[in-house]
Amino acid sequence: MTTPTDSAIHPDELRQWRQDHVPVYNRNRLKLGIFGMNCSNGCTITHAATTFEPTYEHNVKIARLADELGFEMLVPVGRWRHFGGTTQFNGVNLEVFTWATAMACNTQQIMTFATSHVPVVHPLFAAKQAATIDQIAEGRFGLNIVCGWFRPEIEMFGIEQLPHEERYGMAQEWLDVIQLAWREQDFNHAGKHYRVKNGFLAPKPRHPPVLINAGNSEEGREFSARNVDFNFITMATKEQAQGLVSDIHRRAQGYDRHCGVMSYGLICCRDTEAEARAHYQRIIAEGDWAAVHNIMDLLGMESSSFNEQIKNFGERFIAGWGGYPLVGTPEQVVAMMVELRDLGIEGFILSWLDYYEELKYFGERVLPLMKQAGLRV
Repeated sequence: MTTPTDSAIHPDELRQWRQDHVPVYNRNRLKLGIFGMNCSNGCTITHAATTFEPTYEHNVKIARLADELGFEMLVPVGRWRHFGGTTQFNGVNLEVFTWATAMACNTQQIMTFATSHVPVVHPLFAAKQAATIDQIAEGRFGLNIVCGWFRPEIEMFGIEQLPHEERYGMAQEWLDVIQLAWREQDFNHAGKHYRVKNGFLAPKPRHPPVLINAGNSEEGREFSARNVDFNFITMATKEQAQGLVSDIHRRAQGYDRHCGVMSYGLICCRDTEAEARAHYQRIIAEGDWAAVHNIMDLLGMESSSFNEQIKNFGERFIAGWGGYPLVGTPEQVVAMMVELRDLGIEGFILSWLDYYEELKYFGERVLPLMKQAGLRV
């Protein structure tokens, strides 16, 4: 019995299959996801009080609620160690491939992603894990490709951190090997970073998993345009976002393909604007600035995704990993979402200080307004 592979599926057939079966291709104008709930503190670098816990049981509780609310995706942070400070931010974390499998087994419709570091996971192993989870999740699995910018994390594995301009070259070869394994048998590969002799993989994915990347640098945008289905941009301003969307679309057209654009950010939503802003300020006031400065120093030295913005991003890192904050009443939050969709942002993965409790409020108060605004069906 042969299993359909990338090479056996016509692009039109794949497109139709994804529209029928893959949540991020459904009819909702603005896709929704949850970001970072597999790590301690989630995306907020703060001591502000919360009921959130980075445990399997609590993650399942959040995932099931998001699934019931019709969210499209769960995206974890790929993390191996903490960032110091008094919170030891993200130090407790659930491994992403195992996590993606578990979340898929506990949900019915929502997609689960694994965020895989290129330097520390061999492409054949990543290909095998992805193919297995794809079968378990019945196509509701996607792969988030990250090159690895956190030097202490990479060096923990005894691996030398590559210069930024070389990391996406390694990522390209890594993905080339994975895609060979997904569609061919007994293949050979001899490259700068990987050598494969008689590469074999069975079972293969029924359909190619959705690929995403969050590269904002020149090299990152080019990699996304050439290879992935969605780029998750980091937005400083709406004007910058519009420029990034246009740039990524233009680059992808050069490869005769389309790359969608999504983003991420913190939600602080309350019945009144004053309450929402007070909630946001509590997060900032109790922020772990030592951990933030560690992150900012590393990004300033080692990542060109943030270089021009880094000095202005301190509070945004505390509030939501540098993402775009949506702070206000349900009506104000939806109005901001409409603006983002009009800029070409096709999806938004969300974080909260208190994921489960605030997700319940989001479902009760914000989702109905999103439907009224034409963002959700």
